[in-house]
Amino acid sequence: MINSSAQRGTSPRTVLIVEDEPTLATAIAQRLTAEGWTARVVSDGASAVQAAAQLKPDLVIMDVMLPVMDGLEATKRIVSERPVPVLMLTARDDEADKIIGLGAGADDYMTKPFSMRELIARCKALLRRVDRAKVIAKNSENEKILDFGSLVIDPAQRVVTLDGEPVHLTPTEFDLLATLARKPKSVLTREKLLEEVWDWVDASGTRTVDSHVKALRHKLGPSMIRTVHGVGYAFEPPEN
Repeated sequence: MINSSAQRGTSPRTVLIVEDEPTLATAIAQRLTAEGWTARVVSDGASAVQAAAQLKPDLVIMDVMLPVMDGLEATKRIVSERPVPVLMLTARDDEADKIIGLGAGADDYMTKPFSMRELIARCKALLRRVDRAKVIAKNSENEKILDFGSLVIDPAQRVVTLDGEPVHLTPTEFDLLATLARKPKSVLTREKLLEEVWDWVDASGTRTVDSHVKALRHKLGPSMIRTVHGVGYAFEPPEN
């Protein structure tokens, strides 16, 4: 199933929707088309991997529970072949499930049921983040390496090593870590992090920052990012 949007002066964004509930998949596709984007719908994880390779979408909306291959495995395979933002749809509001999803390579998640207005807002925010990341990467070409001894962050190469071993981070995780590490020990509010990393101006009530911090702690250890309750987070350089 392919829905093509009308051209609105510029080439439309292409979104791959991976959802096995036909009614929901159609509703999402129609809403994206109304935004002037092109939507392609597939209903299982294996088809998603194949479609992503052929279509090279700007964004993937991925359900977790899928036939043939689940959304987690499909996301891992898609992002390993080509970096692309993934918005994961989950049926359960379970923090552990969301962290697993982020660890698989997803950039954000939404719990069913959700409003189409919120879905579109999240999609636009992810696409803005990608555009902004390109500018940041260019501006970081001459940025010095953030060397904290056992932890080294190279903004230009977007590489992180811990005790000499490379750490695989999603693009969002890298941007979050680098943003915190550029101001060691300084407390950054959730609102500031959402603005700097996700380019969200108004995201009240979201737990996105908290989930990504938990994912980072899982990969880097629990002590490098300090929680300041009711405020935000601070990067604590490792003691060497």
